[in-house]
Amino acid sequence: MMHRLPRFALRGISLLALVFTLYAVPAAQPQQQQPSQLAQPLGALNYKLAMTRPLSHLFEVSIEVKMGEGPSPEYLYFQMPRWSPGRYAVFDFAKNVQDFDVSIRLQSPDGSINDKPWHFKRVDDQTWRVMAVAPGGVMVVKYKVFGDDLSGTFSQLDERHATINGGSVLMYLVDHKQDSVRLTIEPPSNWRVVNAWTSNVGQREWQFPNYDIMIDTPTEVAPDWTLDEFKVEGKSYRVMVHSFGDEGGKRPALVRDIEKIVRAETAMWGTPEFESYTFLLHFAADDRSSDGMEHLNSTQIVEPGALADAGIYEDTLDAVAHEFFHVWNVKRLRPVELGPWDFTRPANTRSLWIAEGITNYYGHLMQRRAGIWDDQRFLQELAQNISGVENAPGSRLTSAEESSLTAPFQDNAVHAQKINLGNTSVSYYPKGEVVGLVLDLLIRGKTGGRASLDEVMRQMYREFYLNSPNASYYLRGRGYETKDFERVATQVAGTDLDQFFLRYSHSIEPPPYDEAFAQVGLRLVREPAREGYTAGITLDFADAGSARIGNVRNDSPAENAGLRQGDVLLKIGNAGVTRETWLAVLNRYKANERVPVTLKRDRQTIKATLNLGPPEHYDYRIEELKDASPAARALRTAWLKG
Repeated sequence: MMHRLPRFALRGISLLALVFTLYAVPAAQPQQQQPSQLAQPLGALNYKLAMTRPLSHLFEVSIEVKMGEGPSPEYLYFQMPRWSPGRYAVFDFAKNVQDFDVSIRLQSPDGSINDKPWHFKRVDDQTWRVMAVAPGGVMVVKYKVFGDDLSGTFSQLDERHATINGGSVLMYLVDHKQDSVRLTIEPPSNWRVVNAWTSNVGQREWQFPNYDIMIDTPTEVAPDWTLDEFKVEGKSYRVMVHSFGDEGGKRPALVRDIEKIVRAETAMWGTPEFESYTFLLHFAADDRSSDGMEHLNSTQIVEPGALADAGIYEDTLDAVAHEFFHVWNVKRLRPVELGPWDFTRPANTRSLWIAEGITNYYGHLMQRRAGIWDDQRFLQELAQNISGVENAPGSRLTSAEESSLTAPFQDNAVHAQKINLGNTSVSYYPKGEVVGLVLDLLIRGKTGGRASLDEVMRQMYREFYLNSPNASYYLRGRGYETKDFERVATQVAGTDLDQFFLRYSHSIEPPPYDEAFAQVGLRLVREPAREGYTAGITLDFADAGSARIGNVRNDSPAENAGLRQGDVLLKIGNAGVTRETWLAVLNRYKANERVPVTLKRDRQTIKATLNLGPPEHYDYRIEELKDASPAARALRTAWLKG
């Protein structure tokens, strides 16, 4: 049964007077939501989401606003977020809004309720201004949103299902993100709804403490998803799977391995505060849709293949281990900038190398502790990440902190102009992972195994989430700054780590890998890559038969030969350039040799010569020290097994 809020009459003011006032009062500017400037709560805020024509890809949204009995503002401002928590690039969701309209509800003398058109004005690209009604009055805002992208950020509606990520569909009322909200979903016939707040299969209505938590609750609506459940230490875990391809009978094993990951991560952190958690897994089988997004009591993971496809099972578990770790690190233990949010501008924080990079590290470590990976597989993953960081030219220009600050440029951002980020930036994911890895091993070594990064994270969680007074309406506790993390790490290590953070997270110096790995009886080996030459370019083979240059590294053989972004490579020597031939043929040449290439630029065919220098890329591997001490071996065991 659908619960509807009562409809109230306007009190003490006529429709005509309100319309006159709309034109008589000067236009006010929208005030952005700030945690310290909260408006008087409204009487009720009720969202309704319908999807009557799935083939249109149009979500139909209505927001029913009942004014409170206190003083009313002159205007209400409705805004679409520019971005969504967990994804830091700006996407301007308002571009897909259409058919915005407003009405008010009036009671006639005979007691009937009628909706009358109401005046509004769009005041900027993300904001609509509506004149407020009198205390106790009700207005209804309606609009539609186009959505046809299966991801952890956008929303999709088609004939098969609806995946709803609230930030891309649901507007917020400026200065009222802190108000309690009700959400009603009206699915097509025979479609079922599931999200982290669902308590029964037929549920269609939810009450959320505020807007931020409502949009932090992704929802799947479809006729054919499956649901498996398990319990760990009294908490319920649900695994929703929506498959558009063959599962190959792998779903039961997948659920069992997810449970192993949950047990490994809760063993480190302790029992989580929620009563239930939901994994929303989509196997798109479209060879393009791919994402993973953390949420307060759920995660949404999108895989481009079918569960039966080679590698998809393993990729899913890798995403699960990362996203579930976010239950603590990011969603609750959070940088001060990450909640509540200002959706009118990008989020800027220096701490993503901690929030995302250290989560990346633990996502891999937890698969080892869960028994899904063995030692060799885990160390191989670490070595690959070190290779990526140390071979990236941006690592010599961008620190972990600066990489965090530039997340809006990196995190799936769309760029209209040509960019040079391939030469100047490095992702905070692997950069933070290698800093976290080295920090963990050094703390273990300095304390003789009495402490580790595990304890740093737990102490941060206790101090900033569990034990701090609430700093806002959003959640318990308060956010942290990088200096807080550095202080707690120093306390746990029992030694001053100021120089460590100054050199390796604030600055661009490579971490002390040798010193760190020696603590656990390992060493890092660097050697020329098997295919050590790339000529300093990356190639995009997305178009059939085309090898388009995506990035040219500064001071590389390609740049020195005059190659540019956008050029299409046709030949290397006498061989055509394909995904299979490019590196294979290039790496037949040696240092100081000249490599002829043919390329197309605009309407011209150009011949150029690459002059190769020393190898450009190195491979890294981690191996055991033959003379490792029993103490170092014991530290390694404790590190890998928890």
